[in-house]
Amino acid sequence: MFRVGILTVSDKGHAGERHDASGPELANLLRARQYEVNHFRTVPDEHEAVVAALVEWSDRDRLDLILTTGGTGFTPRDITPEATLAVAERLAPGLPEAMRAAGLAKTPHAMLSRGVAVLRGGTLIINLPGSPRGARESLEAVLPALPHALEKLKGSQEECGAA
Repeated sequence: MFRVGILTVSDKGHAGERHDASGPELANLLRARQYEVNHFRTVPDEHEAVVAALVEWSDRDRLDLILTTGGTGFTPRDITPEATLAVAERLAPGLPEAMRAAGLAKTPHAMLSRGVAVLRGGTLIINLPGSPRGARESLEAVLPALPHALEKLKGSQEECGAA
């Protein structure tokens, strides 16, 4: 079972002015697939707050997967990708490419997502949009590949599959 944390990045959510619907949506989707989701936090759209949460969960708590939701757009306060890149040891560009490609089949706005995916130690960190629908659809686009990715990150020597 993979251990997961969901980090909501939202000024209004952190201030209690907006209910987080994306985090619970993601948790339900993952729990239905036997992921252990028990780390939740909402932080403001501040670089240091995002970095601190990502480092804590990856380095101290050693989560397998961290999903962020929010802060991936074009507004001046949308800093989640930059904060995520600040903690990255390696990039995983295929995941956000797949999410944007799947999203483009539904809306041209998908190309506006600046989300990234990175590796830090044994943790995969993926940025998702802030809307419940965008977050769910983006996660669904990469969900089939996640078990294999997380096993590889844990050091599995199993072959990726031969043609």
